[in-house]
Amino acid sequence: MVLRALFLNCTLKKSPQVSNTRALVDKAVIIFKELGIESEVIRVVDYNIPFGISSDEGNGDEWPFILEKIKACNILVIATPIWFGVLSSVAKMVIERLDGTYMEGDPETGQYPLYRKVAGVIVTGNEDGAHDVCSTILFNLTHLGCTVPPNADCYWVGDAGPGPSYIEAGGERHLYTNRTVRYMAHNLAYFAKLLKENPIPTNLKKLDEEAKRVSD
Repeated sequence: MVLRALFLNCTLKKSPQVSNTRALVDKAVIIFKELGIESEVIRVVDYNIPFGISSDEGNGDEWPFILEKIKACNILVIATPIWFGVLSSVAKMVIERLDGTYMEGDPETGQYPLYRKVAGVIVTGNEDGAHDVCSTILFNLTHLGCTVPPNADCYWVGDAGPGPSYIEAGGERHLYTNRTVRYMAHNLAYFAKLLKENPIPTNLKKLDEEAKRVSD
């Protein structure tokens, strides 16, 4: 069984600038490789992606290219730095653009394209905000159809105030982060395999019809 993981690195830095978030993503990529899972990392800011809530905003929009990779993966991990205590504007834009998938339901079941994906989140940054960022992203992804396993997040944050980020601060040696990146990777791998072998059977179209009948 071939399983594919897609990481969307939502750093604000364009390539080839060094991304602390990418450094933590790379740890998960190594673990996935050990588990036989293929990984691809996309730095979202390197693409021309306008703001919007559709799957294609036209005029050179490159989001459809990324969206096809999302639809083809089994594991979707959104990785983001913390800015002013919250997720990056790029990560927020990714969630907003995924809103367009609500309109792409399966003809028979009505399930959204992300119904067949498992989701995780990786966060880096200074001070606080990791819990809020993880909860926001994972909550939004469940509404879009993703399955979220236990311990599906991994983060590293530095001391209060300005200071060194993940790489400079030696975050690669942080016990809690090294533990949770392993929890996340193994649980995502397990549930991706489980979901591929046992797709969620819920028929949203039939449930919509039932809801309409009882609401009339």
